[in-house]
Amino acid sequence: MAQTTLDEWAKDPIDPEIRAHVYSLITALGGSGDDGTYALGDDAFLCLKDLRKWLKFADGQLNRRDVARCMAEANLVKGDLLEILSKVSERVIQDKLKQKIAVACLELLVPLTWPFEIDPVEATINHHRHNAYIQLAQIGYKRAILHHDRARILQTTVRIALPSMAVPLRERTQRDEGIIRIALYFIRNIVMLSPPNTVPMDIDEAEISRSATIDTFQEQDIFQVILSVASSIGEDFINQDVIILEVLFYLLKGIDAEKLFMEDQKLKSKNTDELKGLIQKEKAMLASYARYAPSRHNRFGSMIWVKREDEKVSTISGQDVLGKAQKSMQKMDTTKKWNKPKRVGRKKDDEQEREEFDLPVGLTSSARNHIKTFVEEFLDSSFNPLFLHLRKAIERETERVEVRHSRQYFYLVSWFLRAECARRRALKERAVDPKSNEVLTAEDESYGLVAEVMNQETFILLNRFMQKSQDEKAWRDLNAGMKCFTQILHTVQEMSESALDDDQEIAENIQNRIFYEESTHDRIVLILRSYKDQGFGYLDAVTELSHVFLRMLERYAKQNVDLQVRSKRRARKIRKKQAQAQGEEGEEGHVSETEDIAAAQKVVSERKFDFTRFAAKFLNQSSVNTFVSFIKYYKELNTEQLKRAHRFFYRVTFKMEIGVLLYRVDILQLFNKMIKGPEGLDPELPSFKEWEEFTRHFFRTVVKRVQERPELIVEMLFSKIPASIFYLEHGHDKELPIRTPRAPAELEVKPGMKKSEQVGVAVGVLVNQQKSDALRWVRDLLSSAAEERKAWEDMEEARKAVAVVDGETVAEDNSESEAPKPPSILIKPDNEERRVAMFKDNKLRLLMTLVGFTRLGEENDPDATWVVPSSLSSTALQEAIDLIRKFEFDPPTYDDGKGPEDLLRSKAVAARRSTRRVDFDDDSDGIGHDSEEDLGEYGPDAPTARRADGTGRKVLKRRRRARTPTELDDEEKDRRAEARRKKEIEKLMKEKSTALVHDSDDEDWDEERNAEFFAREETMRNATISRIKQSLSLGSAELASSKKRKAGEPTRASKEPKRRKTPPKRRAGPFDTDDSQVEEDDVLSESSRAHSEEVGDIPASEEEDAATDTPLSSQHAGVAHASDGDVPLSSSALPSKHDRDVAMVDADNDEDEEDVPVVRRLAARNVRAGFVIDSDSE
Repeated sequence: MAQTTLDEWAKDPIDPEIRAHVYSLITALGGSGDDGTYALGDDAFLCLKDLRKWLKFADGQLNRRDVARCMAEANLVKGDLLEILSKVSERVIQDKLKQKIAVACLELLVPLTWPFEIDPVEATINHHRHNAYIQLAQIGYKRAILHHDRARILQTTVRIALPSMAVPLRERTQRDEGIIRIALYFIRNIVMLSPPNTVPMDIDEAEISRSATIDTFQEQDIFQVILSVASSIGEDFINQDVIILEVLFYLLKGIDAEKLFMEDQKLKSKNTDELKGLIQKEKAMLASYARYAPSRHNRFGSMIWVKREDEKVSTISGQDVLGKAQKSMQKMDTTKKWNKPKRVGRKKDDEQEREEFDLPVGLTSSARNHIKTFVEEFLDSSFNPLFLHLRKAIERETERVEVRHSRQYFYLVSWFLRAECARRRALKERAVDPKSNEVLTAEDESYGLVAEVMNQETFILLNRFMQKSQDEKAWRDLNAGMKCFTQILHTVQEMSESALDDDQEIAENIQNRIFYEESTHDRIVLILRSYKDQGFGYLDAVTELSHVFLRMLERYAKQNVDLQVRSKRRARKIRKKQAQAQGEEGEEGHVSETEDIAAAQKVVSERKFDFTRFAAKFLNQSSVNTFVSFIKYYKELNTEQLKRAHRFFYRVTFKMEIGVLLYRVDILQLFNKMIKGPEGLDPELPSFKEWEEFTRHFFRTVVKRVQERPELIVEMLFSKIPASIFYLEHGHDKELPIRTPRAPAELEVKPGMKKSEQVGVAVGVLVNQQKSDALRWVRDLLSSAAEERKAWEDMEEARKAVAVVDGETVAEDNSESEAPKPPSILIKPDNEERRVAMFKDNKLRLLMTLVGFTRLGEENDPDATWVVPSSLSSTALQEAIDLIRKFEFDPPTYDDGKGPEDLLRSKAVAARRSTRRVDFDDDSDGIGHDSEEDLGEYGPDAPTARRADGTGRKVLKRRRRARTPTELDDEEKDRRAEARRKKEIEKLMKEKSTALVHDSDDEDWDEERNAEFFAREETMRNATISRIKQSLSLGSAELASSKKRKAGEPTRASKEPKRRKTPPKRRAGPFDTDDSQVEEDDVLSESSRAHSEEVGDIPASEEEDAATDTPLSSQHAGVAHASDGDVPLSSSALPSKHDRDVAMVDADNDEDEEDVPVVRRLAARNVRAGFVIDSDSE
């Protein structure tokens, strides 16, 4: 590195030309007048404008800091600008020129007091060269503004902006908005400026401290301005919300909100206790140091040797090592020196230091009283309108909202909620105090003052902000979000203990909304697990959030036993599990994984919440590591923080009984050091006894577990994984269930293609998927099988020829036996990948099936065998080889630009579709029998419903229709089908079979009841025959009168549709046998009647129960509809021969057929098991 000369050090860091121009403008601006006061120059306003231009273009556009440094060296702010503002009065404001000069001064003060930031991307050498000087100059600006001896600068700034603020929002110009904005930015800059940590100052920090700023704000009425603007946000002010947000953030960050509302006596007592604690810690530190500190005589005459392993000897000097051997080893450890390498991390920039809100800030008593009054007034009047407007702006992501504003928003929400809770506690204490005259009112009890941050919209925004911060690893943002969430939980807990029922109900609803989302539970767990060197403030926020959330969730789960949580999972994973459970894929079996991931969506499902399951997920090794890192700061932790860590370790060890997570050497040593020392917990602390009791019981469990599991000694050196935890708990490894692999969905080529074309489709799919190796393997298999099969066929032919030549005669029984079949050829995979593909690749399996291979074994057996069956000849195998070669190098093309993949479908899906088409065919009933109405045991799906034999598929009954010469279009077909479905639904709704019919087989029949039944049947039959005769005599084909219907049964005359002209073919009736099943069209012969008499005693239960159309002769037997049951009919129940001759003639007498008068066939009735069933659809 070249040496720097003295001349280079003395060289001016600022461009001389810039310095000359700026100095000349500052000189022309004004100076000391004849009376000793400041006097403006003739062109003061133009000089101010030129200075602003220089500052804007040289420092802004050229990215230099020379102009700002020149102005600092020339003392522009203290010597000119503040002097000009000190002369501003109400009378001066009315003068337009002087008002412009005052505004021009503000336009210069805002960029000059803007906190100096170094952008690591755009920083130049000038930024680092001028950084320290400009920072010190800005601290001087702040001191001069806060403590100006002749004027109130901040109040003057507000006075300049008041005329613009008084203008209604709709009438304001851009200039008015600009004046208001620069006035508020000037106030914000004064609050933001803080002493730099890297630059020494010669200014008393008390003059620029937070307390001094607060006192100045109170003295110059700046708090009233902030309250006025904040309470009018959304009405009179729109774009100023983020500026007020920043003012509040830099004004309140680091202040303890609880101390603000403490009584003076209580505050003094707390401060005294804190001072005593600090003195006690200092004493303990000095005492521990004094034990090992060198003195005048302890280095003489007390040197000892310590024998170690391998006969090694170490020397230690000092009288304090003359006691126990442990003391000697500790002395040896303390004398060791190790320069621990410092962790090289990113250096915090100035913005990060200013945004740090975990460092506490002390206030004077006057500043505390002032800020307390301001906070109370802000909560009463301005909190809800400001934070409602800010939330909407953050949700809309408006241009004025920057990244830091969301962090500031959530931090202030947590701060004000904590302040409101502290204020309420103070009010309750004063109301309980008999010496106080204060009484709690309904307004004091209500939480309406903070209602705008306790609604669902804020919770949604907070969850989104925390998730985004966690994903982007923005730890400061996440820290603010965790503080906000924790304070919301504290507020909800206090609301649940409120005396107002409305607040309790609101708290219940808020807890239900927070704990309902499982994503919130998972986020808290993940945040706790992911801690790694983010700082003590972040660590404190993580542990507090997890502690409060777990405690409140446990209490809420106990109160609400049936707590439901909503979980979100990827639909792709759920569909994949369902497909694995069913052994099939989607409708298209070839959907790629990429398309599936792209189409994945989140589905929502509810499940019952199990707190034990959540706690087990909450307490793992990473969570333990986070709390161990927290408890390492036990010397600096307060009572509440020590209690928080104690509750966590107690839950791990004794409540959940997974103390094996804590069985680690460093954790054991830390607990022992906290209690036994050296440098342990102070025994006078309130939480010391709790920790001592916990440590004693904890080490007892450790000793007991080591005796049970000696291998735990080795495991103490490592963190525990789930497998190790299970082994140490149970003494054996966890047995993982092995899932049975499932075969993929079986594919098929869409119908309508020849066998050779189907092979072409399968080959094309494999070629497109670049599986030519699989094609070559199949082709080689076919070639080998064809050669083997050809050899067998040749051998068989030769054997037959030899048998003929030798004159062997074949026995008659051998001639009847089958010809010998060739042996099946076993298919063996050439490698392990091929073996897996034979089970998993459904495209390869499709090709193997199409060429004739057969799979032997279970469907889901991955080791099932494939063979070349005996039925395949060598010629068929050779044809398959030729087809594969043909389509492999000359793939077929299809219409409409379709690929071979588009011609495949899943067999299971096709089967389901065909079943649906059968169930909802236009000619079927088309009724989904899922009505909730109970149709009884004779309903469609009741036990008495007849189902088709063999297959489980529904048998369709089609009616014969008269052919129409014209073809119906699709709309007419759909309309008619819908009409039929509606009519069938109406019929089913009216049908009450159980109320009308009961099972006669369950009754015990005796001879008297049989005789009574047959007599009643005989009477009914005679009446029917007489009506038939009367109808024939009148020449009518209809009955004279219909049978009387039962009372309450609706008539079907109006619903009777047109009857079909051609009677259906006669089917087997309930009283027919196989010998009597003769087809009859219009009349029955004499012989058939006689035969019916012979078989009339056959019971109807042996016949088929299908609904059939019966001829006239069967109707007489079918009138059992009015009977009480289904019983076998005797021959006496049939009509006499004389009666039959009236309407019937011999069917075999064809010659006399023309002489017989034409009689119209009576309407056939559906008879099922002897009962007449009328149908509305006929």
